Amino acid sequence: MPDCAFEQAASARTGDGVVCGIDEAGRGPWAGPVVAAAVVLGDGRGNLAGLPRLLRDELDDSKRLLPAHREVLYAALMAAARRGRARFAVAAASAAEIDRINILAATHLAMTRAVRALGMLPALALVDGDRPPSLPMPVETIIGGDGLSLSIAAASVLAKVTRDRLMARLDPRYFGFRWAQNMGYGTLEHREALWRFGPTPHHRMSFAPVREAWSELRARSKLK
Repeated sequence: MPDCAFEQAASARTGDGVVCGIDEAGRGPWAGPVVAAAVVLGDGRGNLAGLPRLLRDELDDSKRLLPAHREVLYAALMAAARRGRARFAVAAASAAEIDRINILAATHLAMTRAVRALGMLPALALVDGDRPPSLPMPVETIIGGDGLSLSIAAASVLAKVTRDRLMARLDPRYFGFRWAQNMGYGTLEHREALWRFGPTPHHRMSFAPVREAWSELRARSKLK
């Protein structure tokens, strides 16, 4: 399970500075934004005094958690922030931005926006993955960080729940895509709806399956 060893070591290297964890949700889907969260747990130096045991013991990579458990942890993080035991910000980059600058750059853009929305500048950011974003502070990447660092795990839960809720809200507007179930990922139902109805304003036209479906629909319309 994740712990605060990375946060403690990073804080010591920065002269007892505050460390935040950063992660994203939604790099792979065909539709919707990519969402990133930046999180400071406890005092940001690995001291979790006052943080609920639920968060200390059960935060994990959001992909390893059931949706209902993610929601419980999300609510606990909200409550911890209200009590001053955590600080976080969540931000996104839209499908249009993904198409314009590519998914990696858009992911880094969402991370930058989340950091700038924190209301303070950490001394260092721990980021899940192996591609460091350009942030206004030093960055350390950790492969599989959402399963190793508690603050990155918290960021993964916040980003995932935020994005899932957004896709669920969009779902009733676009019949057949079933975004409340697939969250914009390329399931069979999503693929069939895409080929039947065509892309929506929330689809990522730079992604090959979306682009191919649009080309096929245009070709069929010309044959009529």
